[in-house]
Amino acid sequence: MHELIRTNDPVLLSFAESLMKDAGIHCFIADQGMSVLEGSLGMLPRRFLVEDERADQARRILTDAGLGDELRPVRG
Repeated sequence: MHELIRTNDPVLLSFAESLMKDAGIHCFIADQGMSVLEGSLGMLPRRFLVEDERADQARRILTDAGLGDELRPVRG
């Protein structure tokens, strides 16, 4: 899995997840269970992950939807 976004904004994550679902790209939001440890304060960021082989396509979709500033840097 390839990390594209790291945030604690649940609305942003939901929007990104919806975009991936519409495109047929499998995604996963990691670290959701961390809220138990932090007391549900929403301080710890969640990681938005997509399939490695479709990461470039997912990045384009998110950028086209106006989320380009939220994307993690491209790893080399």
